[in-house]
Amino acid sequence: MIHEGMSRGRRALCLAGIALAATAGPALADWPEKAVTVIVPWSAGGGTDATARAVASELEEKFGQPFNVVNRTGGGGLVGHSAIAQAPADGYTLGVITIESTMFQAQGLPGVTPADYTYIGRFNADPIAINIAADAGYDDAEGLIETVRADPGAVAASGANRGGLSHLAWIGLLDKLDIDPAAATWVASDGSAPALQQLASGAIDVVSTSPAEAQSLVDAGEARTVALISSERSALYPDLPTTTEIFGTDWSPLPFRGLAAPKGVPEDIVGKVETALKEITEDPDFQAFMASRGFSVAYQDAATFEATVTSSSEGLAAAMTSAGLAQ
Repeated sequence: MIHEGMSRGRRALCLAGIALAATAGPALADWPEKAVTVIVPWSAGGGTDATARAVASELEEKFGQPFNVVNRTGGGGLVGHSAIAQAPADGYTLGVITIESTMFQAQGLPGVTPADYTYIGRFNADPIAINIAADAGYDDAEGLIETVRADPGAVAASGANRGGLSHLAWIGLLDKLDIDPAAATWVASDGSAPALQQLASGAIDVVSTSPAEAQSLVDAGEARTVALISSERSALYPDLPTTTEIFGTDWSPLPFRGLAAPKGVPEDIVGKVETALKEITEDPDFQAFMASRGFSVAYQDAATFEATVTSSSEGLAAAMTSAGLAQ
Protein backbone atom coordinates (compact mmCIF):
# COMPACT_ATOMS: atom_id res chain seq x y z
CA MET A 1 0.00 0.00 0.00
CA ILE A 2 1.30 3.48 -0.89
CA HIS A 3 1.02 6.26 1.70
CA GLU A 4 2.42 9.76 2.18
CA GLY A 5 5.01 8.67 4.76
CA MET A 6 6.87 6.51 2.26
CA SER A 7 10.26 7.49 0.94
CA ARG A 8 10.47 8.36 -2.74
CA GLY A 9 12.42 5.13 -3.45
CA ARG A 10 9.93 2.84 -1.73
CA ARG A 11 7.03 4.60 -3.43
CA ALA A 12 8.69 4.06 -6.83
CA LEU A 13 9.20 0.35 -6.10
CA CYS A 14 5.55 -0.08 -5.11
CA LEU A 15 4.36 1.69 -8.24
CA ALA A 16 6.63 -0.49 -10.36
CA GLY A 17 5.27 -3.63 -8.69
CA ILE A 18 1.69 -2.53 -9.30
CA ALA A 19 2.46 -1.84 -12.95
CA LEU A 20 4.15 -5.22 -13.37
CA ALA A 21 1.20 -7.04 -11.80
CA ALA A 22 -1.21 -5.13 -14.00
CA THR A 23 0.65 -6.10 -17.16
CA ALA A 24 1.53 -9.70 -16.22
CA GLY A 25 -2.00 -10.81 -15.34
CA PRO A 26 -3.73 -9.95 -18.63
CA ALA A 27 -0.78 -11.27 -20.68
CA LEU A 28 -1.21 -14.75 -19.20
CA ALA A 29 -4.99 -14.50 -19.38
CA ASP A 30 -4.82 -13.70 -23.08
CA TRP A 31 -3.33 -17.06 -24.11
CA PRO A 32 -3.57 -18.01 -26.89
CA GLU A 33 -2.71 -14.80 -28.71
CA LYS A 34 -1.72 -16.62 -31.91
CA ALA A 35 -2.06 -19.98 -33.65
CA VAL A 36 -1.25 -23.15 -31.68
CA THR A 37 0.44 -26.13 -33.31
CA VAL A 38 -0.88 -29.61 -32.48
CA ILE A 39 1.67 -32.28 -33.41
CA VAL A 40 0.36 -35.74 -34.36
CA PRO A 41 3.06 -38.46 -34.46
CA TRP A 42 1.13 -40.62 -36.94
CA SER A 43 0.12 -40.36 -40.59
CA ALA A 44 -2.89 -38.50 -41.97
CA GLY A 45 -5.96 -40.66 -42.36
CA GLY A 46 -5.39 -42.86 -39.31
CA GLY A 47 -7.35 -42.89 -36.08
CA THR A 48 -5.01 -40.64 -34.11
CA ASP A 49 -5.06 -38.06 -36.89
CA ALA A 50 -8.87 -38.13 -37.17
CA THR A 51 -9.48 -37.73 -33.44
CA ALA A 52 -6.76 -35.09 -33.11
CA ARG A 53 -8.36 -32.99 -35.82
CA ALA A 54 -11.75 -33.26 -34.12
CA VAL A 55 -10.28 -32.09 -30.80
CA ALA A 56 -8.29 -29.31 -32.49
CA SER A 57 -11.43 -28.04 -34.21
CA GLU A 58 -13.22 -27.84 -30.86
CA LEU A 59 -10.26 -26.05 -29.26
CA GLU A 60 -10.30 -23.49 -32.09
CA GLU A 61 -13.94 -22.77 -31.35
CA LYS A 62 -13.32 -22.41 -27.63
CA PHE A 63 -10.20 -20.24 -27.79
CA GLY A 64 -10.75 -18.27 -31.00
CA GLN A 65 -7.34 -19.07 -32.50
CA PRO A 66 -6.24 -21.69 -35.05
CA PHE A 67 -5.11 -25.04 -33.64
CA ASN A 68 -3.15 -26.38 -36.61
CA VAL A 69 -2.60 -30.14 -36.80
CA VAL A 70 0.85 -31.10 -38.12
CA ASN A 71 1.67 -34.75 -38.84
CA ARG A 72 5.27 -35.59 -37.88
CA THR A 73 5.71 -39.24 -38.80
CA GLY A 74 8.66 -41.60 -38.72
CA GLY A 75 10.50 -43.88 -36.36
CA GLY A 76 7.34 -45.63 -35.28
CA GLY A 77 6.03 -42.46 -33.67
CA LEU A 78 9.38 -41.45 -32.15
CA VAL A 79 9.86 -38.44 -34.47
CA GLY A 80 6.53 -36.84 -33.58
CA HIS A 81 6.62 -37.69 -29.89
CA SER A 82 10.14 -36.24 -29.68
CA ALA A 83 9.00 -33.09 -31.48
CA ILE A 84 6.29 -32.57 -28.84
CA ALA A 85 8.69 -33.10 -25.94
CA GLN A 86 11.41 -30.86 -27.41
CA ALA A 87 9.20 -27.93 -28.47
CA PRO A 88 9.35 -24.60 -26.62
CA ALA A 89 7.38 -24.75 -23.38
CA ASP A 90 5.37 -21.62 -24.17
CA GLY A 91 1.97 -23.23 -24.73
CA TYR A 92 2.01 -22.76 -28.49
CA THR A 93 2.96 -26.35 -29.25
CA LEU A 94 0.77 -29.16 -27.97
CA GLY A 95 0.59 -32.74 -29.14
CA VAL A 96 -1.49 -35.88 -29.17
CA ILE A 97 0.51 -38.64 -27.52
CA THR A 98 -0.27 -42.34 -27.79
CA ILE A 99 0.76 -45.38 -25.80
CA GLU A 100 3.89 -45.73 -27.92
CA SER A 101 5.31 -42.83 -25.91
CA THR A 102 5.57 -45.22 -22.94
CA MET A 103 7.63 -47.74 -24.88
CA PHE A 104 10.59 -45.93 -26.42
CA GLN A 105 12.69 -45.94 -23.27
CA ALA A 106 12.37 -49.71 -22.81
CA GLN A 107 13.37 -50.16 -26.45
CA GLY A 108 16.56 -48.21 -25.88
CA LEU A 109 15.43 -45.36 -28.15
CA PRO A 110 16.62 -41.96 -26.90
CA GLY A 111 14.56 -38.78 -27.02
CA VAL A 112 11.33 -39.52 -25.17
CA THR A 113 10.40 -40.82 -21.74
CA PRO A 114 7.06 -40.44 -19.92
CA ALA A 115 8.74 -37.83 -17.71
CA ASP A 116 9.38 -35.52 -20.68
CA TYR A 117 5.79 -34.25 -20.96
CA THR A 118 3.34 -32.00 -19.23
CA TYR A 119 0.11 -34.02 -19.24
CA ILE A 120 -3.17 -32.31 -20.11
CA GLY A 121 -5.76 -35.08 -20.41
CA ARG A 122 -6.84 -38.28 -22.14
CA PHE A 123 -9.80 -38.23 -24.51
CA ASN A 124 -9.85 -41.70 -26.05
CA ALA A 125 -8.95 -45.31 -25.27
CA ASP A 126 -9.89 -48.28 -27.45
CA PRO A 127 -8.80 -51.92 -27.54
CA ILE A 128 -6.80 -53.28 -30.44
CA ALA A 129 -8.61 -55.67 -32.75
CA ILE A 130 -7.57 -58.48 -35.07
CA ASN A 131 -8.56 -57.61 -38.63
CA ILE A 132 -8.26 -60.05 -41.52
CA ALA A 133 -8.94 -59.93 -45.25
CA ALA A 134 -12.49 -60.79 -46.27
CA ASP A 135 -11.21 -63.51 -48.59
CA ALA A 136 -8.86 -65.10 -46.04
CA GLY A 137 -8.88 -68.86 -45.83
CA TYR A 138 -10.36 -68.71 -42.31
CA ASP A 139 -13.45 -67.04 -40.86
CA ASP A 140 -12.52 -66.26 -37.28
CA ALA A 141 -9.71 -65.77 -34.77
CA GLU A 142 -9.48 -69.48 -34.06
CA GLY A 143 -8.89 -70.25 -37.74
CA LEU A 144 -6.29 -67.51 -37.99
CA ILE A 145 -4.36 -68.77 -34.99
CA GLU A 146 -4.48 -72.35 -36.27
CA THR A 147 -2.92 -71.10 -39.52
CA VAL A 148 -0.25 -69.13 -37.66
CA ARG A 149 0.51 -72.06 -35.38
CA ALA A 150 1.03 -74.31 -38.41
CA ASP A 151 3.48 -71.87 -40.05
CA PRO A 152 4.11 -68.59 -38.14
CA GLY A 153 6.28 -67.10 -40.87
CA ALA A 154 3.67 -67.55 -43.57
CA VAL A 155 1.16 -65.10 -42.04
CA ALA A 156 2.25 -61.46 -42.40
CA ALA A 157 0.85 -58.91 -39.95
CA SER A 158 1.14 -55.14 -39.61
CA GLY A 159 -0.39 -52.10 -37.94
CA ALA A 160 2.56 -49.90 -36.96
CA ASN A 161 6.32 -50.08 -36.53
CA ARG A 162 8.19 -53.07 -35.13
CA GLY A 163 8.06 -52.62 -31.36
CA GLY A 164 4.98 -50.39 -31.55
CA LEU A 165 1.83 -51.24 -29.65
CA SER A 166 0.09 -52.91 -32.57
CA HIS A 167 3.13 -55.13 -33.00
CA LEU A 168 3.43 -55.78 -29.28
CA ALA A 169 -0.28 -56.58 -28.97
CA TRP A 170 -0.02 -59.16 -31.75
CA ILE A 171 3.20 -60.89 -30.67
CA GLY A 172 2.14 -60.68 -27.04
CA LEU A 173 -0.95 -62.66 -27.96
CA LEU A 174 1.16 -65.19 -29.85
CA ASP A 175 3.46 -65.51 -26.86
CA LYS A 176 0.47 -66.15 -24.57
CA LEU A 177 -0.63 -68.89 -26.99
CA ASP A 178 2.83 -70.53 -26.91
CA ILE A 179 3.66 -69.46 -30.46
CA ASP A 180 7.20 -68.16 -30.87
CA PRO A 181 6.88 -64.38 -31.57
CA ALA A 182 10.30 -64.36 -33.21
CA ALA A 183 9.00 -66.72 -35.91
CA ALA A 184 6.10 -64.44 -36.86
CA THR A 185 6.33 -62.04 -39.83
CA TRP A 186 5.76 -58.36 -39.04
CA VAL A 187 5.70 -55.71 -41.81
CA ALA A 188 6.53 -52.31 -40.31
CA SER A 189 4.39 -49.30 -41.30
CA ASP A 190 3.85 -45.69 -40.24
CA GLY A 191 0.42 -46.41 -38.80
CA SER A 192 -2.85 -48.18 -39.41
CA ALA A 193 -3.83 -46.37 -42.61
CA PRO A 194 -0.96 -47.68 -44.77
CA ALA A 195 -1.21 -51.11 -43.11
CA LEU A 196 -4.90 -51.38 -43.98
CA GLN A 197 -4.11 -50.44 -47.56
CA GLN A 198 -1.67 -53.35 -47.64
CA LEU A 199 -4.36 -55.65 -46.23
CA ALA A 200 -6.80 -54.56 -48.94
CA SER A 201 -4.18 -55.16 -51.65
CA GLY A 202 -3.41 -58.65 -50.38
CA ALA A 203 0.17 -57.81 -49.42
CA ILE A 204 -0.38 -58.84 -45.79
CA ASP A 205 -2.82 -61.07 -43.90
CA VAL A 206 -3.53 -59.38 -40.56
CA VAL A 207 -3.74 -55.83 -39.22
CA SER A 208 -3.84 -55.28 -35.47
CA THR A 209 -5.50 -51.92 -34.89
CA SER A 210 -8.73 -50.51 -33.45
CA PRO A 211 -12.04 -51.64 -34.98
CA ALA A 212 -12.79 -48.01 -35.86
CA GLU A 213 -9.75 -47.70 -38.06
CA ALA A 214 -10.70 -50.81 -40.01
CA GLN A 215 -14.39 -49.91 -40.25
CA SER A 216 -14.28 -48.43 -43.76
CA LEU A 217 -12.66 -51.60 -45.13
CA VAL A 218 -15.15 -53.75 -43.23
CA ASP A 219 -18.06 -51.70 -44.62
CA ALA A 220 -16.60 -52.09 -48.12
CA GLY A 221 -16.53 -55.86 -47.70
CA GLU A 222 -12.74 -56.02 -47.97
CA ALA A 223 -11.93 -56.92 -44.36
CA ARG A 224 -13.40 -58.59 -41.27
CA THR A 225 -12.77 -57.70 -37.63
CA VAL A 226 -12.80 -61.02 -35.78
CA ALA A 227 -11.75 -60.30 -32.18
CA LEU A 228 -10.51 -57.73 -29.67
CA ILE A 229 -7.10 -58.29 -28.09
CA SER A 230 -8.59 -57.57 -24.70
CA SER A 231 -10.07 -59.00 -21.56
CA GLU A 232 -13.26 -56.93 -21.78
CA ARG A 233 -15.82 -56.43 -24.52
CA SER A 234 -16.23 -52.96 -25.96
CA ALA A 235 -19.47 -51.03 -25.47
CA LEU A 236 -19.04 -49.74 -29.02
CA TYR A 237 -18.60 -53.26 -30.43
CA PRO A 238 -20.58 -55.52 -28.07
CA ASP A 239 -20.74 -58.38 -30.57
CA LEU A 240 -16.98 -58.69 -30.98
CA PRO A 241 -15.52 -61.50 -28.85
CA THR A 242 -12.32 -60.97 -26.91
CA THR A 243 -9.17 -63.05 -27.07
CA THR A 244 -9.65 -63.78 -23.38
CA GLU A 245 -13.02 -65.35 -24.14
CA ILE A 246 -11.72 -67.26 -27.14
CA PHE A 247 -8.31 -68.40 -25.92
CA GLY A 248 -8.36 -67.84 -22.16
CA THR A 249 -5.47 -65.36 -22.28
CA ASP A 250 -5.01 -62.45 -19.88
CA TRP A 251 -3.26 -60.17 -22.42
CA SER A 252 -5.08 -56.82 -22.64
CA PRO A 253 -3.01 -53.86 -23.90
CA LEU A 254 -5.12 -50.69 -24.07
CA PRO A 255 -4.10 -47.88 -26.43
CA PHE A 256 -4.84 -44.30 -25.48
CA ARG A 257 -4.85 -40.88 -27.10
CA GLY A 258 -4.38 -37.73 -25.05
CA LEU A 259 -3.16 -34.16 -25.09
CA ALA A 260 0.27 -33.32 -23.74
CA ALA A 261 2.78 -30.51 -23.96
CA PRO A 262 6.51 -30.05 -23.43
CA LYS A 263 7.68 -30.20 -19.83
CA GLY A 264 7.43 -26.82 -18.12
CA VAL A 265 4.40 -25.29 -19.84
CA PRO A 266 2.82 -22.76 -17.42
CA GLU A 267 0.21 -24.29 -15.14
CA ASP A 268 -2.44 -21.74 -16.04
CA ILE A 269 -2.24 -22.70 -19.72
CA VAL A 270 -2.39 -26.40 -18.87
CA GLY A 271 -5.41 -25.73 -16.69
CA LYS A 272 -7.22 -23.89 -19.47
CA VAL A 273 -6.68 -26.68 -22.00
CA GLU A 274 -7.48 -29.38 -19.43
CA THR A 275 -10.81 -27.70 -18.65
CA ALA A 276 -11.55 -27.21 -22.35
CA LEU A 277 -10.77 -30.87 -23.11
CA LYS A 278 -13.12 -32.04 -20.35
CA GLU A 279 -15.88 -29.85 -21.77
CA ILE A 280 -15.19 -31.20 -25.27
CA THR A 281 -15.48 -34.81 -24.13
CA GLU A 282 -18.79 -34.01 -22.40
CA ASP A 283 -20.24 -32.35 -25.51
CA PRO A 284 -22.95 -34.58 -27.05
CA ASP A 285 -21.94 -33.49 -30.55
CA PHE A 286 -18.33 -34.56 -29.98
CA GLN A 287 -19.48 -37.82 -28.42
CA ALA A 288 -21.72 -38.44 -31.43
CA PHE A 289 -18.85 -37.72 -33.81
CA MET A 290 -16.56 -40.12 -32.00
CA ALA A 291 -19.21 -42.83 -31.88
CA SER A 292 -19.95 -42.37 -35.58
CA ARG A 293 -16.29 -43.11 -36.31
CA GLY A 294 -16.19 -46.00 -33.86
CA PHE A 295 -14.05 -44.27 -31.22
CA SER A 296 -14.81 -44.26 -27.52
CA VAL A 297 -14.68 -41.14 -25.37
CA ALA A 298 -12.61 -41.92 -22.28
CA TYR A 299 -11.65 -38.70 -20.50
CA GLN A 300 -8.99 -38.54 -17.82
CA ASP A 301 -7.78 -35.35 -16.18
CA ALA A 302 -4.10 -34.41 -16.21
CA ALA A 303 -3.12 -36.18 -12.98
CA THR A 304 -5.02 -39.38 -13.77
CA PHE A 305 -3.69 -39.44 -17.33
CA GLU A 306 -0.13 -39.11 -16.08
CA ALA A 307 -0.69 -42.02 -13.68
CA THR A 308 -2.12 -44.12 -16.53
CA VAL A 309 0.90 -43.40 -18.70
CA THR A 310 3.28 -44.32 -15.89
CA SER A 311 1.47 -47.60 -15.24
CA SER A 312 1.37 -48.44 -18.95
CA SER A 313 5.08 -47.78 -19.27
CA GLU A 314 5.90 -50.23 -16.50
CA GLY A 315 3.58 -52.98 -17.81
CA LEU A 316 4.70 -52.72 -21.42
CA ALA A 317 8.36 -52.67 -20.45
CA ALA A 318 7.82 -56.00 -18.75
CA ALA A 319 6.00 -57.33 -21.84
CA MET A 320 8.76 -56.18 -24.16
CA THR A 321 11.36 -57.85 -21.97
CA SER A 322 9.49 -61.16 -22.15
CA ALA A 323 9.20 -60.77 -25.94
CA GLY A 324 12.90 -59.96 -26.32
CA LEU A 325 12.27 -56.41 -27.53
CA ALA A 326 13.60 -54.46 -24.55
CA GLN A 327 17.12 -53.04 -24.59
